[in-house]
Amino acid sequence: PIKEPAMAATNDPAKNAKPQFTPVETLRENARKNLDKGPITETYTLDSKKVVEKLNEALATEWVCVLRYMRHYFSASGMLADSVKAEFLEHAKQEQAHADLIAERIVQLGGEPDLNPDTLTKRSHAEYNDKLELHEMIRSNLIAERVAIEAYTQIIALIGEKDHTTRRLIEQILEQEQEHADELSDWMTRAG
Repeated sequence: PIKEPAMAATNDPAKNAKPQFTPVETLRENARKNLDKGPITETYTLDSKKVVEKLNEALATEWVCVLRYMRHYFSASGMLADSVKAEFLEHAKQEQAHADLIAERIVQLGGEPDLNPDTLTKRSHAEYNDKLELHEMIRSNLIAERVAIEAYTQIIALIGEKDHTTRRLIEQILEQEQEHADELSDWMTRAG
């Protein structure tokens, strides 16, 4: 007969531990403390100021992307321009939606969305580009999307499993940024 492999016993209490649940009365008591912090409870173990700082960088990035896409939408010309312009406009709207979501999360975390136009490009991960050649527009937008992908991946790593709401938000935005990069990569080939 074939023997099943023996399961190794572990001495690691963390692996053997069952989840501990706080008694209901304690949950209620804790919820009454620090009401001014809104959704930030004692179980939030991240430095919320650091998270807000990173989200404000992401917010600046989204706004610079909105502005760049809109500039390219209005300025694109040439044989492929109409199709590419429609793509630029759609991406601008999606980047604006990302900015709105990020700003809302910043407020939920007790921060202030930094929309100061004087420092927007300095805080942005992506660069603004006002080139007028269509291929260069596509290229600069693809570069910006790739920069955003890297930045959002790093934010997700920073957050880890300690802030599920912010993590899900950034993961959703990251997914759309990857779609943008894929679409722009296709346009690079067509406009090449």
